[in-house]
Amino acid sequence: YEGGEISIYYDPMIAKLITHAPTREAAIDHMADALDQFYIDGIQHNIPFLSAIMQHPRWVSGNLSTSFIADEYPDGFEPRTPEGEELKILTCVAAAIDFLGNKRRRHITDQMQGNKVVFAEQRSVQISGTNHELHVEQVDPQKDDLKIHFKSSDENKKGEGEVLNVSTDWWFGQPLWNGTINDKKVSVQVRPVMNGFELSYKGLTSETYVYTSREAELEQLMPVKVAPDTSKLLLCPMPGLVVDIMVKEGEEVKVGQSLCIVEAMKMENILKAERATTVTKINAEAGDSLAVDAVIMEFE
Repeated sequence: YEGGEISIYYDPMIAKLITHAPTREAAIDHMADALDQFYIDGIQHNIPFLSAIMQHPRWVSGNLSTSFIADEYPDGFEPRTPEGEELKILTCVAAAIDFLGNKRRRHITDQMQGNKVVFAEQRSVQISGTNHELHVEQVDPQKDDLKIHFKSSDENKKGEGEVLNVSTDWWFGQPLWNGTINDKKVSVQVRPVMNGFELSYKGLTSETYVYTSREAELEQLMPVKVAPDTSKLLLCPMPGLVVDIMVKEGEEVKVGQSLCIVEAMKMENILKAERATTVTKINAEAGDSLAVDAVIMEFE
C-alpha cells in the first residue's frame, strides 16, 4: 500500500505472484509473461532473477532440488546477453520507440518553416555492444504499425533479411511497452538513459541506442570511457575528517567489519568491509582531512 515501509531485514517481500495452467510449461509461460509486466522501480528487487529462472532448462523440466540456486548460480546471478529471438524482439522494440520519438518531435509547435523533414528509414540499433542494421517502414501513414526489415549478413538491400511486423499503442512516459511482434504479444519494460533507453525482457536488461547510418559511423569513432576499478579501494564517500582507523596493514577482514570512522556534516560515518579480504596498505590516519574519493586504504 502507499506509504508502506519495506524493511531491509528478514524477508522483505513486496508481493507474491502465482500463476496456474493445465500444464507446467503453460504455467511457466504465464509466469514469465506476468514477470515481464511486473514493473517495480526505485529499489532493487529480484524480478530479473526470477524471469531468468523461468527460462532455465532445469526449471522448465522440473529437475529441481534445494541446491538449485547454488548449483546453477555459484558465483551469483548475472543477466544473460540477449541473443536469437530475444535479441530480435528487443531490437524491434528499440526501433519502434525511436520511430515514435521522431514522430513526436515533428509535432513540436513553432518550428522553423522550410523543407519538410523526412527521417531516414535506415536505422542502426546498438544493443549489448553489437550493431544491427534495419530498414523501418511505416505500413499505414495513419497508424504506427511498422515493418522492420533486418539486413541479411551478405546483402545490404531492403527486404533481403527477415521482416517482422510490429504493432503497439505505447507512448512516452509509459514504463511498459506492450505490443505484438509478428502477432506475438510482447511486454518490455522501458527506462530512459542518456541518449537511449534501458530495455528489460525475460530476465535480460540491455541499454539500447538507435542511430541513423551516419550517426552509427560517427559513434564508432567516439572513445570509450572506462570507469576505473575501485573494487580494491576504500574511498572517502564525502569530504571529512578521519576520526579512527580500526584495522592495520596485513589484517584479514570479514564482510561487515568496521574499517574506519569519518566525520562529515557533524556526523560520524562508520565505513565497513563489503567483502572478505586483506588490508594491503593504509593511506590515511586519524586527524587527516580527506576530499571526496580520497583513497583511505587498499585491499588484496
